Amino acid sequence: MDLKLHLLETFHARGSDAKDYKVCAYERMRLDDTLHDGQEHWLPSGVTEFRLDSGDVIDAKADGSMVVLHTGVKLTRR
Repeated sequence: MDLKLHLLETFHARGSDAKDYKVCAYERMRLDDTLHDGQEHWLPSGVTEFRLDSGDVIDAKADGSMVVLHTGVKLTRR
């Protein structure tokens, strides 16, 4: 399946390493292959993905906790 990210919001978070981070929330969009007019049409998938502005993936839990996967740094939204 083809995916595209649509920026929803950005916010600042404080890391467990005492550094400040910029977090980007994206909605995953999926390609609508039901339309055949020569253009790409994208639909929301309902899935939100969080990444640092550097591109590092964040594991965001339902309870609001966030961890940068690559480094293990815990983030707290400011």
